[in-house]
Amino acid sequence: MPETNGKTSIQVIERMMDLLDTLSRFPDPVNLKRLANMTGLHPSTAHRILNVLVEYRMVDRIEPGMYRLGIRLLELGNLAKTRIDLRQEALPYMQSLHEELHETVNLSVRQGDEMIYVERLMSDRSAIRVVHLIGARAPLHITAVGKLFLLEDGPEKVQTYVQKPGLSVYTQNTIRSLEILSKELEKVRKLGFAFDNEEAEKGVSCVGAGIYDDEGMLAAGLSISAPSNRLDKSWGPKVKEVADSISRAIGFRSGVRAA
Repeated sequence: MPETNGKTSIQVIERMMDLLDTLSRFPDPVNLKRLANMTGLHPSTAHRILNVLVEYRMVDRIEPGMYRLGIRLLELGNLAKTRIDLRQEALPYMQSLHEELHETVNLSVRQGDEMIYVERLMSDRSAIRVVHLIGARAPLHITAVGKLFLLEDGPEKVQTYVQKPGLSVYTQNTIRSLEILSKELEKVRKLGFAFDNEEAEKGVSCVGAGIYDDEGMLAAGLSISAPSNRLDKSWGPKVKEVADSISRAIGFRSGVRAA
């Protein structure tokens, strides 16, 4: 009997989640008949579960037979958002990527016109070390991830970036003009990830992809740094795949991008 009750309880939870997921697809209230049809539930079963969800404010009943997601979900969502630790969420994915490629994996966030490195898993395969350590900063235009943020900014802000501080030169490969930077950003747009071709440090290259939050905003970047003779440009899609996984872990939903 306990086993039967357990199965029944799980079934009710599954039906509840089906109803919530279905409601989440619609910006406007949905009627009971449509909810029942879309979830495959008998109308009386759907009605009974919805009544409980209304009681707990997970669902709002706008008028008889019309429902939408409730304010309690917003409250819980905001609470969960404040408790998300990007570094903590990203670290398992970074570790998996490090174990697969055996190269340095970086997590960085933007502050003004610079990227700040907030987490790093170092490779011990080479004596060449990336200069930027945790907490260090680097201008946007010399880093792979920084280019993603510049692309997100749009042409006008990129032009302001170039004019305001000027494009600081670090190596012979550092981008030095708006024209070259714009061409580079167009490549980034097409690829969905970016490269640093010894632009920050001679002998070291990097490939990076963006991490997006629950509002579709570019929140951080994941990158792989390696000696240039070892960095494989075919790693780009893999880095993007892992960055996308981190995005989903912090609440990003496919198709949701900030305007």
